[in-house]
Amino acid sequence: MSNIMFFNIPAHGHTNPTIGVVRELVRRGHKVRYYSFCEFRGKIEGAGAEYVSCEPYMPPEPDDLEDKVGKDFALLIEMVVDTTVNMENMIGGEIESFQPDCIVSDSICFWGKLFARKYGIPFVCSTTTFAFNQYTAKMMKQGLREMISMFKGMPRIQEKMKLLNEHGYPVENFVSIVQNDNDTNTIVYTSRKFQPMVETFSDKYAFVGPSVIEKGVRGFRKKRPQIYIALGTVLNRNVKFYRKCIEALKDLEVDVIMSIGLSTEPSELGEIPDSFTVESYVNQMEVLSGTDVFLTHCGMNSVNESLYYGVPMVLFPQHSEENAVAIRTEELGAGVRLRRNSAKAIRRAVIEILKNDHYRKCAQEIGEDFQQCGGAVMAAEFIEKVADDGMMTRLTARVRDDILNNNSKRKR
Repeated sequence: MSNIMFFNIPAHGHTNPTIGVVRELVRRGHKVRYYSFCEFRGKIEGAGAEYVSCEPYMPPEPDDLEDKVGKDFALLIEMVVDTTVNMENMIGGEIESFQPDCIVSDSICFWGKLFARKYGIPFVCSTTTFAFNQYTAKMMKQGLREMISMFKGMPRIQEKMKLLNEHGYPVENFVSIVQNDNDTNTIVYTSRKFQPMVETFSDKYAFVGPSVIEKGVRGFRKKRPQIYIALGTVLNRNVKFYRKCIEALKDLEVDVIMSIGLSTEPSELGEIPDSFTVESYVNQMEVLSGTDVFLTHCGMNSVNESLYYGVPMVLFPQHSEENAVAIRTEELGAGVRLRRNSAKAIRRAVIEILKNDHYRKCAQEIGEDFQQCGGAVMAAEFIEKVADDGMMTRLTARVRDDILNNNSKRKR
């Protein structure tokens, strides 16, 4: 059996899809060591993996990090490089003792990719967003502010590329860190149908569909249509938007579940109508199993889960990556994008989806497609093959070295 290292960032949407995969790998007899953060320790160990904390190696977060997520690319590169350099001594020792046959790393967790390169270990990219290449990257449609920020940050980025090279990481430029090509083994947690421009990707890409751990069974369904509102687990402090949702939906014959995150207090929202249930956190899978319309920030994990249950969406993306997901969802008829951030626009979009069954039918078609994908089992098989190849390469090298050493001894 193989030894497999996983690396991830501290984000639910990037971690959750991997948990079912880890559980399947462990079930098959592989040993998994997962480098992550304390918030996810329970999930990781519950899946049967060994947890290793990355907490001590992360650089301090800037006070305004929430405002810069998805906007300051130089900050992302700085955090990636500093984390890589901080972890390298620890990881070097881990690799020597654990002898991994494969490294699996999230597409945004670039230090996993960098460690795989430096130590020549077979690598699998775990992509919880769409797969992006030179063609699909155009969907990102960066705003002027993001473009200016990237341009201003180039000197900072170049300085960090120099630091990586000084520490022995073979990196030409930041694009080589960020971009995967058609030679990179890549798992994508969506279907070929939902992936834009899927024909531009090689057979190194496995479109496994959402890795859903459990199906919602309890639900929150009431007698009236149910609307679910959530803005994810990162950029979810948006009191003004929550207030607009209350204004938009308070007079409709619907029941609303609104998940506002841990950084917002219900008291900040003003008077909450009886038709609203406001929570800091909900079991999203349970809620979606009884939902008629999902108002979402368009994080890939949330959209995948919504479509898995055939739930159409009101799409409210917060940055360029989420905007690409929103565009594709609307393109396939499974949702309506908010063109304006107003109570009137929210109300109109929700009513449009409720009265027009076309959106639910389209969402259900994509959901059925998701359920026909291989999910966690297919992802585990893909990783297993890469790890097996890595193990054979390592064994072949050992045999070759033994033969060379024996020949050398005979000559003496």
